[in-house]
Amino acid sequence: MVVNSPNMVLQSFKRTERLMGNTFEITVVGHDQLWADAKLEMAVEEIRRIERLLTTFNEQSQTNQINQKAGIAAVKVDPEVFSLIERSLRISRITDGAFDISYGSIDKRLWNFDREMKALPNAELAKSMVGLINYKNIILDAQACTVKLSKVGMRIGFGAIGKGYAAEMAKALLKREGVEGGIVNASGDLTTWGTQHNGKPWTIGIVNPAHRQMPFSYLNVNDMAVATSGNYEKYVIINGVKYSHTINPKTGLPVRGIKSVSIIGPNAEIADAMATPVTIMGIKAGLDMINQIRHLACIIIDDYDQVFTSNNINLR
Repeated sequence: MVVNSPNMVLQSFKRTERLMGNTFEITVVGHDQLWADAKLEMAVEEIRRIERLLTTFNEQSQTNQINQKAGIAAVKVDPEVFSLIERSLRISRITDGAFDISYGSIDKRLWNFDREMKALPNAELAKSMVGLINYKNIILDAQACTVKLSKVGMRIGFGAIGKGYAAEMAKALLKREGVEGGIVNASGDLTTWGTQHNGKPWTIGIVNPAHRQMPFSYLNVNDMAVATSGNYEKYVIINGVKYSHTINPKTGLPVRGIKSVSIIGPNAEIADAMATPVTIMGIKAGLDMINQIRHLACIIIDDYDQVFTSNNINLR
């Protein structure tokens, strides 16, 4: 049998898996089911590998090793983890701390969106409990490839960048394996390459927060990524007011006023990482920042369903 013969009809092959606490849907374009299944399995295994490195749910992960030694000692990590932390700190500097992987220091008793909450935490208590959130206290030694959290009680987590990173790594692997077109979709944070099986660009729906099954707009993309952060998946309603799971690291309180932020750019890791700080910074400051960064675009929907976009984007 000739595997993936160019004489065969191109098709799209999909696989859906629960990975990194999210639903990943991976699509590859090819000619043969067995060939496609093998490539999809490689992508899934790559994401599982990254999950083992970054998860906070396994005591042996490198993330937890760093957290366990907070304020005590530096921890030697894989170059891959070191580079991801290095890039995270760069984004923290660009966003003036609105993006900060040390957000893991927030006590889960303060905001637990996995159970019903009846009241807001005290504002002073909230502010006091975010005192350990400070990316400047993550100390890197490039020569030794070590990471140290300088204060006891600090914790890092990759929830705001990990999905995008995993999607990009799976995409890179699939491209090396000869997959000429596909999508890696990590619960709405997605990256694309090539074209659909019919030669047309990939069409991506931008989520309508009020009606998740009915996108309010579509984008044709090729070798682009889209990431969305919104208050429509994880939130609590207290006294009739919806509070997002996105916490302002400076106040310890959830952000309000924005239903969703979608970032469009060439890289899912960056798009994933930039969606949260735009939400925290607010519409004007967030758009001003995106407008100054080449190759990035942004769509914001506020609590009143008004749509705001960066300068370099056209919706249809």
